[in-house]
Amino acid sequence: MIIKGKVWKFKDNIDTDVIIPARYLNTSDPKELALHCMEDYDPKFVKKMDQGDIIVAGKNFGCGSSREHAPIALKAAGVSCIIAKSFARIFFRNAINIGLPIFESEEVVEQCLPGDLLEVDTVEGIIKNLTKNKVYQTNPLPPFIQKIISLGGLREYVQEELKRREKDV
Repeated sequence: MIIKGKVWKFKDNIDTDVIIPARYLNTSDPKELALHCMEDYDPKFVKKMDQGDIIVAGKNFGCGSSREHAPIALKAAGVSCIIAKSFARIFFRNAINIGLPIFESEEVVEQCLPGDLLEVDTVEGIIKNLTKNKVYQTNPLPPFIQKIISLGGLREYVQEELKRREKDV
């Protein structure tokens, strides 16, 4: 899968309370969560970003409380991919579970600027900065995780597997 989007750059240690403030955890509706994504960091974030934009962040992205609301809010707001120096492990798992591609690359984070246009090949792990005409290689996601993401998340993957197994019986 090829993803193309504009860079939104964030610092180290962006926690889940920044991604989606706790006062909105009374809903699990992705559309409602999207409206409040990153609002304490930048109140106009959702209005300024375009569908398919990419977050590039420092270390420990998604730290803090373990909540699936954070990657759901990002994906529903239109974020197509996140590239960070590192991720909190629970955020990493939650992002995969809801079908949001994420990659670790210190080089991309160090060299990208807000507004740069990136193209990400999720299968090969190749990230191109089209603005700066640079190419970066990161570890591609394993095929199993690629399949989860391509189907939209873990729930969709399990549903497909169950259907496949029913046909095999």
